[in-house]
Amino acid sequence: MPMKSPPTITHQQKQVTVVDGKPVFYEPPELKAARAKLMAHLGQHVPARKYTGAVRLTVKWCFPITGKHVDGEYKYTSPDAGNSNKLLEDCMEDLGYYKNDAQIASLIVEKFWAKLPGIYIKIEEL
Repeated sequence: MPMKSPPTITHQQKQVTVVDGKPVFYEPPELKAARAKLMAHLGQHVPARKYTGAVRLTVKWCFPITGKHVDGEYKYTSPDAGNSNKLLEDCMEDLGYYKNDAQIASLIVEKFWAKLPGIYIKIEEL
């Protein structure tokens, strides 16, 4: 999914407030925007049938090149790959790629600097 700028906010950035003495978790506007962006892009690629068994998910997060970085160089700065991927996995579940993200038995996540930014995903039945 080529995109000008993949989301950099992560699932971990939910906020909490207290209502009637009880904690209530909510998504700040930036997280809602990232979820909407992912849902819009992923919604164009929903498989004809939902995966029902174990799957391998390979995800390559490609960010616009900045500074002295070169195309294809591994990105080892924020955002955290695991937390970024959790939001992606949840969106894929909500759209019907699979019944539950617990089906992901094998997960490969990489981050790169790239001339063509976006999120590139391969999903395979195991």
